[in-house]
Amino acid sequence: MRRRQFLAAGYGFLAVAVSGRFGFAQGKKTRTVNGGGLTFEVPEGWKSTRPGSQMRRAQIAIPAAEGDKEDGECVLFAFPGGAGTVDANIERWAGQFRTESGTPPKPVVKKAKGKNTDVTVVEIKGRYVAPVAPGNPETVNKPGFVLLGAIAETPEVSYFLKVTGPEKTMKAAAADLDVLIASMTVEK
Repeated sequence: MRRRQFLAAGYGFLAVAVSGRFGFAQGKKTRTVNGGGLTFEVPEGWKSTRPGSQMRRAQIAIPAAEGDKEDGECVLFAFPGGAGTVDANIERWAGQFRTESGTPPKPVVKKAKGKNTDVTVVEIKGRYVAPVAPGNPETVNKPGFVLLGAIAETPEVSYFLKVTGPEKTMKAAAADLDVLIASMTVEK
């Protein structure tokens, strides 16, 4: 009888851990981010910050992994009427990174499904050398960085989710980022 009660309690815990708002790694509670036409789930420990420009619909800090000196950053951009092709944007993002030989790295691109939208996912690794601000010739210089991009297009708006951070931080957030992408919902 004791074994049966233990198993029932274990299955009950498992059901809670993988359902509802506990869909993230290790049963983390989540919250919904509304980017004005696109919503997605993030762990409660990820903190929304004030967007750095009017182009940003949402901006979220991803806590740094142990040993990393800075947080990761998750930013949502929305462009009514689009903002170039998906391939052109992936190429632009790759141009913000350099390999050890100084060339842009080859992005890894795959297709994924959000809740009600198709998503193009891109991963780029290397030295992050993006401009400090759009149009500014000064660039950052951050070795060992990763970019995870997620692009969802509608006939009216293209949404670009750009997540960057130190490699350890991004690796620690990988499962949460997979669930974030799967939770992407375009308002209809």
